[in-house]
Amino acid sequence: MAEQLRLMTVHAHPDDESSKGAATMAKYVAEGVQVLVATCTGGERGSVLNPKMDRPEVLADIANIRRDEMTRAREILGVDQAWLGFVDSGLPEGDPLPPLPEGCFGLQDPQEAAKPLIKLIREFRPHVMTTYDENGGYPHPDHIMCHKVSVVAFEAAGDPERFPELGEPWQPLKLYYNSGWTRARMLALHEGMLAAGLESPYTEWLEKSSERQDRGDKITTRIECGEYFGIRDDALRAHATQVDPDGFWFKIPLELQQKVWPTEDFELARSLVDSPIPESDLFAGIREKVATH
Repeated sequence: MAEQLRLMTVHAHPDDESSKGAATMAKYVAEGVQVLVATCTGGERGSVLNPKMDRPEVLADIANIRRDEMTRAREILGVDQAWLGFVDSGLPEGDPLPPLPEGCFGLQDPQEAAKPLIKLIREFRPHVMTTYDENGGYPHPDHIMCHKVSVVAFEAAGDPERFPELGEPWQPLKLYYNSGWTRARMLALHEGMLAAGLESPYTEWLEKSSERQDRGDKITTRIECGEYFGIRDDALRAHATQVDPDGFWFKIPLELQQKVWPTEDFELARSLVDSPIPESDLFAGIREKVATH
């Protein structure tokens, strides 16, 4: 009997798992893959972005509320989830930017901060990991640290000489970066909305996108998962403090998204197996190895 395939996705805050690669996770869960979300922080310093939830009692209990939201999202996606136990850094604003709060995730030493993730990798034994690129997807200090910690953990978890106290070594075979906000995808959805006679929410974004770093040319892997976009959206809505159900995330009709851009996209950053690029499966080059293991 073939070993069960295992996927670990590493995210900075509760809600990131539902906005980055969630339909891919739901697809693999439906196919029998075991999926574990590792959440670096509790999201304690996250702003309340849904006006309907912007109330004093919510702000006063934001840490517990965000844990409850994560539980609901996890159940909707059908995944397992683990907290790595770090404290949200918040998103510094102003010119000059204020210093990060003492003890927060963004100020950790990546070698030390990788330890809980290395332990989790050795316990869960994933074949594939996903995380963010070196810019964090966008330059939030927790997203950037999430990248650093994930890379350290990917490279250390299989080395018996490193952190032997954290369990039996296990080497994941692939590491991917989430790649959602490319200009090509936004432009396709924008033009699809205009062609349907609808107002596009991406007009301003596209006007400013020339100022952003675009990594569309780095995409190696496109996962067909349009039929799971509804599950993704339900998981997003579970994070009610962070996501306005009447807001930006839900302006593009589901059917249009499924027609215009039915994939979630990834960059293959590290691989210890042979799999021709472009790919349509995070486990390309791994399924055969696991089946004959």
